[in-house]
Amino acid sequence: MGLAPEARGARRGVTPLGARIAALIADTGPITVADYMALCLGDPEHGYYMTREPFGSAGDFVTAPEVSQVFGELVGLWAVATWLAMGSPPSFILAELGPGRGTLMADLLRAARLRPAFGAAARVHLVETSPRLRTLQEATLGGTAVAWHGDVASLPDGPAIIVANEFFDALPVRQYVRTDGGWAERMVGLDTAGRLAFGLRPVSEPPASPLPSSERARARGGDLASAILEVSPAATGIISRLAGRLARDGGALLAIDYGHEGPAFGDTLQAMRGHAFADPLAEPGVADLTAHVDFAALAEAARAAGATPRPLLGQGEFLARLGIAARAERLAAGKDAATVAAIGAAVRRLTAPDAMGTLFKVLAVSQSGLALPAFDGDA
Repeated sequence: MGLAPEARGARRGVTPLGARIAALIADTGPITVADYMALCLGDPEHGYYMTREPFGSAGDFVTAPEVSQVFGELVGLWAVATWLAMGSPPSFILAELGPGRGTLMADLLRAARLRPAFGAAARVHLVETSPRLRTLQEATLGGTAVAWHGDVASLPDGPAIIVANEFFDALPVRQYVRTDGGWAERMVGLDTAGRLAFGLRPVSEPPASPLPSSERARARGGDLASAILEVSPAATGIISRLAGRLARDGGALLAIDYGHEGPAFGDTLQAMRGHAFADPLAEPGVADLTAHVDFAALAEAARAAGATPRPLLGQGEFLARLGIAARAERLAAGKDAATVAAIGAAVRRLTAPDAMGTLFKVLAVSQSGLALPAFDGDA
């Protein structure tokens, strides 16, 4: 099938979904890393987000809203301030992409009660493909009226405030390698024993490469041989659509995720199971698959669609600008020593450079001329 072997792994693909993927590859040939990720995460019968409980200490990873209620509350205060900066529209779309168990939205709405008119104007929309997670979100949000969507394309028109926490990292990526013989795309195929394995398929050049011209020249010259370039057409396509609607209808988007500030070479595809790294090919549908977000590519796609991206902030700096220290102090007031220590530990986890403070970054995108809190001076 034109696939050169790259690696082999023992007992790879020994799940029901793994067997189906192996059969697909045997029948039609190797698939891209993006197609493999999409199947592992979103297969209706065996996909990770369709069948697993990924969140919390009993799951495979913990997201910022699960670390502390302070995170969602501060995002809520940011949303209220953004709505005020928009001129307090009497009706607007409050959307979250990939809302998990609904924890962030619940905390956001609770904090937003400080401004009742915000809650009265908000029309809550959640973009979620998993029926199981929709059920959890409905339970978490109680009596809140919610509309669910399978993708961003069906979000209604109008001014919007859109939040995406750890959403873009789960979107499929394609991987390209500069070999001694030229460019090749990294694929998922089968080894001689019929197990899932990475391999390479020659291509002329990566499509729509986000690299600056200087980096492309280095790659063509062989300086970066064997390095992997990741691109995510799914991520740039989604933010382009959302940015276009913000430019047209008004509003802002807040994307919080782990990743890098600019185009870079490197293999960031990773699998998580039980809060530990795993082989991405070992247990399709059982382990979470993610890749670091290329924020430069997202910002450029937003700019090309007519919206205004802001310079990135680290999550720690973003939360500091929103007053996380003061909020934590109020939350800890009058509590016992153990609770105070737990609040302090959670704040450190969210903000410290050696925890989530710098690895996680915050990208804000808005209509032109809108002053955003935490990003634009004293807004």
